[in-house]
Amino acid sequence: MALTDQHLRTDPGAASTAELVNQAAGQISTLVRDELALAKLELTEKGKRAGVGGGLLGGAAVLGWFGIGLLLTLAVVALDLAWPLWLAVLTVMIVVFAAAGIAALLGKKQLAKVGSPVPQDTVANVETDIRTVKAAAQRGHH
Repeated sequence: MALTDQHLRTDPGAASTAELVNQAAGQISTLVRDELALAKLELTEKGKRAGVGGGLLGGAAVLGWFGIGLLLTLAVVALDLAWPLWLAVLTVMIVVFAAAGIAALLGKKQLAKVGSPVPQDTVANVETDIRTVKAAAQRGHH
């Protein structure tokens, strides 16, 4: 914060406590506003980068999905060289469904390990903080 003529003329020893508190509050208020503005600019820039990165990852996922489809088609075509087409398609379909079933079972197992979505450690810490503040307040009243 830039010093004004009034700040330069005021002798800190001659200023009253109320004036000093008002000056400090004004400077703190300006500092907080400036920091919030800087944080907003930084978050905006990071948000733009995250959006571009997310879009590129989404595009990569779509292209990967098409690649898997083409790989499965290639497997059917390769098996069709030795087997009838219906058997080649049926075989690839069974393998894909089996892989999907295994992934679903593993995913369900992982989700079961997560438990409650409530951040239990944080809740416990907040409850401890509340008890500590209450106890300090009660000691202050007695």
